[in-house]
Amino acid sequence: MKNQLKAGILLSYATTGISIFIQLVYMPVMIRLLGQSEFGLYSLVSGVVSYLSLFSLGFTGAYLRFFARENQKNDREGLAALNGMFILLFLLLSCAALICGFTLSCFPRQIFGTKLSGAELQEARILMMILVVNTAICLVSGIFDSIVSAYEQFVFQRVVSLAATVMNPFLCLPLLLLGYGNVMLVVVSTCIVVGKLAINVWFCFWKLKIPVSFRNLQFSVLKEVGIFSFFLLLNMIIDQINWNVDKLILSHTNGTREVAVYGVASQINALFMTFSTTISSVFSPRINRIAAENSVNSRREFTILMSKVGRIQWMILGLMAMGFVIFGKFFIVNIYADDGYGDAYWAALFLVLPALVPLIQNIGIEVQRALNRHQFRSIIYFIMAIINIFMTIPLAEKFGCVGAAMGTAISLVFANGIIMNVFYHKALKIDMLYFWKEIGKTLPGFLAPAILGVWIIRSVFFDSLMKYAAWIAVFSLVYCLSIYCFCCNKQEQALVLGLIRRKKNEP
Repeated sequence: MKNQLKAGILLSYATTGISIFIQLVYMPVMIRLLGQSEFGLYSLVSGVVSYLSLFSLGFTGAYLRFFARENQKNDREGLAALNGMFILLFLLLSCAALICGFTLSCFPRQIFGTKLSGAELQEARILMMILVVNTAICLVSGIFDSIVSAYEQFVFQRVVSLAATVMNPFLCLPLLLLGYGNVMLVVVSTCIVVGKLAINVWFCFWKLKIPVSFRNLQFSVLKEVGIFSFFLLLNMIIDQINWNVDKLILSHTNGTREVAVYGVASQINALFMTFSTTISSVFSPRINRIAAENSVNSRREFTILMSKVGRIQWMILGLMAMGFVIFGKFFIVNIYADDGYGDAYWAALFLVLPALVPLIQNIGIEVQRALNRHQFRSIIYFIMAIINIFMTIPLAEKFGCVGAAMGTAISLVFANGIIMNVFYHKALKIDMLYFWKEIGKTLPGFLAPAILGVWIIRSVFFDSLMKYAAWIAVFSLVYCLSIYCFCCNKQEQALVLGLIRRKKNEP
C-alpha cells in the first residue's frame, strides 16, 4: 500500500502536470477556433449543468468513511450490502438527474436570460441535453471511483484519469480544425466518460472482485449515510454558488462575451485548485483509517500530516501564484486568448490569491469528513455563499467579470482565511499555530524571487515569445533554488534529491 501511495502521488502530479500542459496548449486553440461568443456559451451551459452534480447528494464522499468502518470490522457481508446500497443509490440518482436536466432544458430563456440571441438559446438547449447525459453517467462512475480509492488502487485510478485527460484534446482538436463547434466537443467528452465508466466497472468487479449484494440492504445505515452526506451536499451547493453562479449572473447582466472572459479566469483558477487537491485526495483513505482507529495521538497525526502536505502545496502553488502575477497578463492576452480577454487577468487574481489559504489546507477538509465534523464548515460556507450572491450582483453590473470575482474573493477571505482556521484549532484540535509556524518558516525563500518579480514587472518588456519564455525560465530557476536552500527542511530536501536520483537512474 505504501508503494501504491507513493506511486499515486507521483502519478497524480504527472496527471496534473500533463493536464496543465494540455490546457495551456489546447485551450488557447479552442478559444480562438470557437470565438468569444461560442466559448462564452460553452462556459455558461457547462456551468449551469454542473449543478446537476448535486444529485450525488454528497454520497460519494460518505462512501470512504463508511467503507473504512466496515473494513475495520472485517465484515464482508456488511461491505457487500454497503456496496450494493451505494451502487443502487447512484443509479437512482443518475435517473433523477436525467429527468431534472431534460425538464430544465425546455426553458432556456428563463435559465440563461434575455441577453442571448435565439440561435444562442437553441444551441444552449442542445448543449444542455448532451451535458445532462454526461453528468448522469459521471454520477454512476463516481461511486466506482470511490470504491477504487477506498481500496487504495491509486496507480490504476491515476492512469485512467491521465488517459481521459489526454484523449479529450486528442479527439477534439481535429474536429475543431474541421469546423465543428460546441456540440461535437461535448459529444466527444460524453463518449470518454462512458469509456471511463466501463473501465472502472470492469476493474471493480473483475480485478478487485468487490463483494456486492442487493439483498438485506441496511436502511438504518442509509439513514446514517444520509445524515452524514447532508452537509457534504451543502458543501457542494456552496462550491457551485461560489464557482459557477457568477457565470449565470453575468449572462443576465452582461451576456455571453463577459461570461467568456470570466470563463478564462475560471479555467486558470481551476488549474490551481486541481494541483492542490491532487495530493490531498490521495491521503483520504489514510485519514479515514486514522479516524476509524480513534487513537489518542490521532489529532497530533492530523496536525503533522496537514503541516507536511500544506508546506509542499504552499511551495508548489507559490511558484504558480507568483509566476501568474508576473507573467499572467501577457500570457492571457498574447498566448491563451487575445486582447478581448484582458480583464480575465484581474478576475483570475481575485479568484486565485484568496484561494491559496484553503488550497494549502485541503487535508483539513478530509479530516472533517473522516471525523464527521464537517457540519460547521457547511453552515459557515452556506452563509458566505448567500452573501457572495448579494455582493456579486451589483459588482457584476458595475465592473463585469472583475466585479463578479471580487464578490467571490471577499467571501473566501472571511470564510477560509479566518473562520475555518479558528474551527480547525478550537474544535478539531489541529494545532493551527504549529501549521502557520511551519508555513512561516518558508518565507525567507520567497524573498529573492519576490524581488526579481518586482524588477521584471517594472523593467522588462516582453516583445517576443522567446524573451518571455527565457524570463519565465530565469524566474523559475531562481524560485526553485531559493525555495530549496531557504524553505525546504532536511526531509523535503531528501525527497527532492530522491526524485532527481530516481529520474537519472531511469533507462
